[in-house]
Amino acid sequence: MVRLPLTPAEVERGQRLGALLRRARGERSMLDTALDAGVSPETLRKIESGRVATPAFPTIAAIAAVLGLSLDAVWAEVNQPDGGVEPAGSGRDARERLAS
Repeated sequence: MVRLPLTPAEVERGQRLGALLRRARGERSMLDTALDAGVSPETLRKIESGRVATPAFPTIAAIAAVLGLSLDAVWAEVNQPDGGVEPAGSGRDARERLAS
């Protein structure tokens, strides 16, 4: 099976996902976070660095649960449109809490 190359939009979403997870993890160690989520530290490192731009849903769900993130907040952050325009019901409050 041949994997198609990622589109620029997919790469950008992966980078936003990684940044979100790094911010949410804060001072917590990568090792503890990964082990609590049931993923390898290398997997978490690759996701946070954007090297895995399209991780499996169960992986993201497990990491989000450990970090106390709702999947709605993750979805809103990762799929924010370019230009900073907020879509209706985008979860802006959740992103503001994560950014602080």
